[in-house]
Amino acid sequence: MARKVFFSFHFDNDFWRTNQVRNIGVIEGKEPISSNDWEEVKRKGEESIKKWIDENLENKSCCIVLIGTETSQRKWVQYEIKKAWEKGEGLIGIYIHNLKDENSNQAIKGRNPFNLFKIGEKNMADIVKVYDPPYQISTNVYDHIKNNIENWVEEGITIRNKN
Repeated sequence: MARKVFFSFHFDNDFWRTNQVRNIGVIEGKEPISSNDWEEVKRKGEESIKKWIDENLENKSCCIVLIGTETSQRKWVQYEIKKAWEKGEGLIGIYIHNLKDENSNQAIKGRNPFNLFKIGEKNMADIVKVYDPPYQISTNVYDHIKNNIENWVEEGITIRNKN
């Protein structure tokens, strides 16, 4: 049975790249919100955004942070990481900068967003696994993610259950 996951990412910069990962099919993530729907949620204000995130994190096994160039700097990604941890969900990161976007461009590797959080005295980045596919060619990056994401999710859940 496929695990239900929540995908966290920088919508404006990485939507195309994240859809490649979301469409792999070995895990179950909610259909992506459209840009029009996301704009509608944002127009209603911060409480509306928090409510949308909280509702979409419900009944998920793991939160997958798809890390692009500016992901770590995004307020709502930070909120999603914090909420997923508080809910006891598995948590992992996957670098997606070497997947091509709609214009066939790759991006610059971003910073690890888990470095921004502490769990007790530990840095969250020392607990949560972040996977960086060891390839430069987009199709190889995609294949590496496709072949490993299911195991990465299980590992993230196991790690969270121990912490």
